Amino acid sequence: MTVDLSKTLIVMPAFNEEAVIEQVLNEVYASNPGITCLVVDDGSLDLTSQISTKAGAIVATLPYNLGVGGAMRVGFNYALENGFENVVQVDADGQHNPEDVPRLVAELGNADLVLGARFAGSGKYEAKGPRKWAMIVLAKLLSKTANATLTDTTSGFRASGPRAVKLFAKHYPAEYLGDTVESLVIAARAGFVIKQVPVTMRVRAGGVPSHSPIKATIFLARVGVAMLFAFLRPPVKEVGVLNS
Repeated sequence: MTVDLSKTLIVMPAFNEEAVIEQVLNEVYASNPGITCLVVDDGSLDLTSQISTKAGAIVATLPYNLGVGGAMRVGFNYALENGFENVVQVDADGQHNPEDVPRLVAELGNADLVLGARFAGSGKYEAKGPRKWAMIVLAKLLSKTANATLTDTTSGFRASGPRAVKLFAKHYPAEYLGDTVESLVIAARAGFVIKQVPVTMRVRAGGVPSHSPIKATIFLARVGVAMLFAFLRPPVKEVGVLNS
């Protein structure tokens, strides 16, 4: 698929990913010629920034760990300030296949926000236990909120179009699950069109997972809290269109 990526910025939040980030960046550039990639080093204590710079990425280094939401807000603001229309979030651990980036960007022609969905007919990814139950509940609730069929609402592999970039630069949530669940609620309540495309997620290529097995057992409870905060907050008013 040939898609113009000159106005698209890949934002890659990274925390202590020195073991794999060079490999991931090399694959991003090989799969998407001409793409610009911003690595947001989220307070890493290793060589993530240095390796990313050497691999050809633009690097924003945060003095301490803000979490994915805080890192992504840095990315959205960078996009606005430097003339990028679209932002694609790609994980630094190799789980997202960069070959899918053009498919997500292409779908932005019909939507403001596009999710790369693990449970939409591609790949064999399967969640288990409380995480699976939470994902099912979230999918039903957020599909209704967004008036769309969404099967993977916690996916971090997503593309934001011009209106979403402008909205998220000011209002992207930084709380736990805010960067996935709450951001969808914000977008849906702002009247944005949300779609998904099937993708295949891969196993982590290296480094240390951000969530331990113990944290996974309380995932369901945290989802409930995240959703409560998401719907208690007043809707964000439309913030304008960059390419109307």
